[in-house]
Amino acid sequence: MAAMVKDLDARGMQHCETTALGVLLRHEGLDLSEPMLLGLGSGLSFVYWDSKAIGFPFLGGRVRPFELTRNLTANLGLELVVAETTSPRKAWQNVAAPIDVGRPVGLQLDSYHLDYFSSRVHFGGHVVAMYGYDAQDAYLVDTAPQGGAVSTGLAALARARAERGPMTAKHRSFTISAPGGPPRPEERIIPAIKTCAEVFLNPPIANLGHRGIDKAAKQVPKWLQRGDDPRDDLTRTAVLMERAGTGGALFRNLYRDFLAESAQLIDSGHLRAGHALYAEAAALWTQVAGLIGTAGESGDATHLVQAGSVLHDLSRVEREAMQALNRL
Repeated sequence: MAAMVKDLDARGMQHCETTALGVLLRHEGLDLSEPMLLGLGSGLSFVYWDSKAIGFPFLGGRVRPFELTRNLTANLGLELVVAETTSPRKAWQNVAAPIDVGRPVGLQLDSYHLDYFSSRVHFGGHVVAMYGYDAQDAYLVDTAPQGGAVSTGLAALARARAERGPMTAKHRSFTISAPGGPPRPEERIIPAIKTCAEVFLNPPIANLGHRGIDKAAKQVPKWLQRGDDPRDDLTRTAVLMERAGTGGALFRNLYRDFLAESAQLIDSGHLRAGHALYAEAAALWTQVAGLIGTAGESGDATHLVQAGSVLHDLSRVEREAMQALNRL
């Protein structure tokens, strides 16, 4: 009982879903930068999420888990095969079968159970690529901060895939193939940008897109009144924002770099304007995370009031950026 995909490029990137996509696409002969993967998948977004199920508000800087994968494969005309099941036995067959014939598999799971994971927090929207297994372990590719090419026990992997709760999926696994050969991604840049801008500018509810950032601006100043241990929650949120990209600068940095890479291929003043505004936004998000972290360390709400003010600015800056990009 052992199998390994040969000659795999097991590079870890900054974000989990783009890391897994990079592994699967490189195996199909398509090597894209991480910013290009995020941009072609119309992956930038914003959500202010607050519910009893999660305890403390969550700021998300991207589209929902797995939406990036669906967007990217559809935009590039790739074949995406997704399997979900409530049966652990069937779930294992769904990953072992492709690996046995030399194809890596993407998995959505809860990172809490993974042996190598540095932060023991439940997150059911985590995505990894799996490229091998033996009698004891599964061999995965995760983000560079989590170690890149890593391994976890098969029992831990089974628990991670079986977990239920916010953002989880039913033992979701997926493969990607390019039956007609690698596509030409530069032809799909403008449609991907316009799709992303349209959704961001016209969110269906008030906690998404630029409206969501504005909502966060109003709610963040009250965060010391939230939860059993708001100071600990604030410190953790600041770390997640800046290092894990959850609502922070990571996705803005990636989108800024995607727009810069795109501007080398497409001559457009609207594209350059969007790039300049997202460079400004990325720096402001780092400032917000710093203020939230300082509020957590000090217990002083004035830092949260300041963060709220910067978030109001961010709502305007990102709205103007997406308006420019929507004119492409």
